[in-house]
Amino acid sequence: MGTLNGKVAVVTGASSGIGHAIAETLLDRGARVFGLCRKIGRIPEAATPVSCDVRDPRRIAHAFEILKAATPTVDILVNNAGIAYLSSLLEGSVEEWDEMWEVNVRAVAVCTKHAIAMMPGEGGRIVNVSSLSGHRVPPTGGFYAPTKFAVKGLTESLRNELKTANLPHQIGSVSPGFVDTPLVNAYFRGREEDLSSLRQKTRMLDPEDIARAVLHILEAPPHVEIGDVVLRSGDQKV
Repeated sequence: MGTLNGKVAVVTGASSGIGHAIAETLLDRGARVFGLCRKIGRIPEAATPVSCDVRDPRRIAHAFEILKAATPTVDILVNNAGIAYLSSLLEGSVEEWDEMWEVNVRAVAVCTKHAIAMMPGEGGRIVNVSSLSGHRVPPTGGFYAPTKFAVKGLTESLRNELKTANLPHQIGSVSPGFVDTPLVNAYFRGREEDLSSLRQKTRMLDPEDIARAVLHILEAPPHVEIGDVVLRSGDQKV
């Protein structure tokens, strides 16, 4: 019997990379997993797909209506969906800034609000997948890091609100460095030589490394509060 046997988990962005690895890990631990994503054909076979473009709050609301019809409660929410463009503040595209804000920040808040409304009285758990860029701004600057600083703020703000409201739910986050996923390829679009050099010098994290960190938070005893798990490759320099 898995440690999460019988638990209902919702994972956003479950079709690839970190989200796919998290969904598989939760399934292995016995959870019933719903994967919210646009490319539902790519989620783990044992997960239940729910089509959702998290850029649109109305579609998120519709996805949670589908969830309500399928399950009375949600025990776990993993806000994993994210996008990354270098998109500098001096020359970047406003459209890219908007998309990163919608997915990396607003969707986290909207999904969390809907999930908490479905969490059981004994308490649920929320994990936000953030980034090392939410702790320090990389030398390249850009709009991506500010969105991850915002995720850190959302996480801490909700933790305070839950305590003030005397609600038993817990929230934590994981903040990885470079992870070998399609997202890092998108981040380095137009700078493929830089990415190639990085791969030669750095053993990037695997998506499964992040999934284990998420599981660490979810399997902690109820009296243990884990704020943030920061992890990166031992040879990452920035």
